[in-house]
Amino acid sequence: MSYDVLSVYTLLVGDEDGPATVSVHPTADDAWRALDREVRARCGLRPRPRRVVDPEAVTRLADVWRAGDPETRFWQIHPHQLSLMVPQIGRPVVPVRH
Repeated sequence: MSYDVLSVYTLLVGDEDGPATVSVHPTADDAWRALDREVRARCGLRPRPRRVVDPEAVTRLADVWRAGDPETRFWQIHPHQLSLMVPQIGRPVVPVRH
């Protein structure tokens, strides 16, 4: 077994309407795209067309949404590095002698 490091991003979004939404994303772009989609849905805005997501524009949109009720609305994207034990697959077979 060997160790490998995996980078993931968690997105946390919540407001007064219910429990917080937590999601895990394999890339930062996916996390920013998910935040954009979540905030637009909560504001009743149309979904953004598929194209490159600008983290600064998404941050501004999310901050404006949060400013509407800063006591109960929140959002956060947080990077993580996870050390995972990964089995070595495809190693040469070593015969066992009995």
